[in-house]
Amino acid sequence: MTINWDDFDKVDLRVGTVLKAEVFKEARKPAYKLYIDFGELGEKKTSAQITDQYTPEGLIGKQVIAVVNFPPKQIANFMSECLVLGTLGSEGVTLLTTDQKVQNGLKIG
Repeated sequence: MTINWDDFDKVDLRVGTVLKAEVFKEARKPAYKLYIDFGELGEKKTSAQITDQYTPEGLIGKQVIAVVNFPPKQIANFMSECLVLGTLGSEGVTLLTTDQKVQNGLKIG
């Protein structure tokens, strides 16, 4: 399926820095709760099934790429406000990140 530029332009992809990460004990599948600083957009939280390759401590300070304009989604007792992006390989999920530190909230596109 192909999309046009207007379709792509609707997806708001931004860079954010993980401020806090903790085990999401109530999730059905192993996951972390992430609290991410998106600069001018403020802090958003999400649930991420990224426990195969990451520890909560190792995520602090990591810059990630996320979709920030999905509607909030209830996951167990937690409201997810964005979707971090990653690739799914045989080792689990690898997060999409920046190769250099950039300003939080910068738009991807």
